[in-house]
Amino acid sequence: MHDRYEIERLRPKRNEVNPEIPYHFLQEEEPGENGSVQKINTIFLTGKECSFRCLMCDLWKNTLTYPTPPGAIVKQIDYALARLPKADVIKLYNSSNFFDTKAIPLSDYPGIIERVRPFKKVIVENHPNLCGKSCVDFNEKINGKLEIAMGLETIHPDVLPKLNKRLTIDDFKKATGFLRSNKIQMRAFVLLNPPFLTDEKENIEWAFKTIKFAFECGVGTCSIIPTRSGNGIMDMLERNGEYIPPTLHALEEVFEQSLALHQGKVFADTWDIGFLSDCAECFEARKLRLEQMNLTQKFQEKIKCNCIQ
Repeated sequence: MHDRYEIERLRPKRNEVNPEIPYHFLQEEEPGENGSVQKINTIFLTGKECSFRCLMCDLWKNTLTYPTPPGAIVKQIDYALARLPKADVIKLYNSSNFFDTKAIPLSDYPGIIERVRPFKKVIVENHPNLCGKSCVDFNEKINGKLEIAMGLETIHPDVLPKLNKRLTIDDFKKATGFLRSNKIQMRAFVLLNPPFLTDEKENIEWAFKTIKFAFECGVGTCSIIPTRSGNGIMDMLERNGEYIPPTLHALEEVFEQSLALHQGKVFADTWDIGFLSDCAECFEARKLRLEQMNLTQKFQEKIKCNCIQ
C-alpha cells in the first residue's frame, strides 16, 4: 500500500494560485432532463487541498496548502460570473469537498446561496463519506436542484482499497441512499484504467461494471475519466508496470456499452485526452464523435481508419 506520505513526497511542484480568483472557468453544454441542451457555467474554485490523498489524483496542483480564507469563494464566483455568459446550471468544482468547511468556509454559504439563485441546478463535488446534514441544509436553501458529484472510481475489490480514498462500496451505497432519500441528485466519476489493473479487456469490463453499479445505486449521471500519470506516484507505478495508460478504443468501448444501458446519462471525459491518441489521422474525428455522443446521449457511427481493427 502507498500511504499519503509517499504520495506527497513524489509530487511535482504545485501551480501558483490566487485565493481570490478561480484557477479556471468556462461554459459547457450538457443534455438536460428532457433532452434539450443546457448551458453550464463551470467554475474551478481555488481552495484548500482535499484532506484525502487519493493515489491517482492530480487536482491538488491548483489548491491552497492552508484553509480557504473566508470571503474568497464568493469573490471567485463573482469574478467568474462577471466574465461568463448566462447559463441554466452552475458547477462549483473546488478540487476538494464542497462540504468540508476548511475548503468552503461556513461563513461563505449565504453569499454562495445568493449567487446561485438564478440557476436551475447547482452541481458540487464531495466525497461520499462527507455527505450528511450540511448537504440537506444547502439543498433546502437554494432555488434550484442540488446535484453532488462523487468519485466512485472503481468497484474492483482489490483496486479500490489501494487508491487511498478511504472508501468502500458500502460507504458509497450508504451515501447514495442518504442523498436519494433527501431528493438530492447524484453523479459519479468512474476511472478508466485505474492503477493495478493492467489488462485492457479487464479495464473495460471493470469500468462498465462500476458504471452499472452506480446506476443501481440511483446515480443519474456517470462520467468516465481516463486515468493519467503526471502526479509523481502514478509515473512511478507506470515505470513499474502497475499502471497502463488507457486507449481511445477502451474509452469508446466503455462509453458505448454504458450508453446502451439507458439507465442514466453517461459522459466520456474528453478534456486533454491527446495522450490517448496513437493515430494522427483519426484522433480528432474520434474525439469529436465522443463529444457529439456526450451531447446527444445517442450512439453515432464509428469512425473508420486503417489503424482501427
